[in-house]
Amino acid sequence: MANGVRVDVWLWAVRVYRSRTASTTACGSGSVRVNGVVAKPSKTIAPGDRVTTRVAHRQRDLEVVETPTKRLGAALAADALIDHSPPPEPRLPVAAKPAVREPGSGRPTKRDRRQIDRLRGRDD
Repeated sequence: MANGVRVDVWLWAVRVYRSRTASTTACGSGSVRVNGVVAKPSKTIAPGDRVTTRVAHRQRDLEVVETPTKRLGAALAADALIDHSPPPEPRLPVAAKPAVREPGSGRPTKRDRRQIDRLRGRDD
């Protein structure tokens, strides 16, 4: 592994971003910081540096352990960094889809219509 590498290459190599273009764009937009300073894509990082970035509405705080220049597998990528980020917020359960009525079963009754309205959030 090299002694120092560009921050956009490192973010891509350790699988923080899906593509090199995405990591370069993130650096260019100012959403990547190295040791608290906004970093351009060409900023060189070395082991011990702290990289902070925003990925998919989540703040990631990463410490550089290794500086690979090629994209790593998921297991090796996990060893190339230390993640100091807070755990992601738990996902809310998705509301169940309303039951589909059988085709040809006729018009819904008044009771069925009220249940459908409640499922759709139209309580009157």
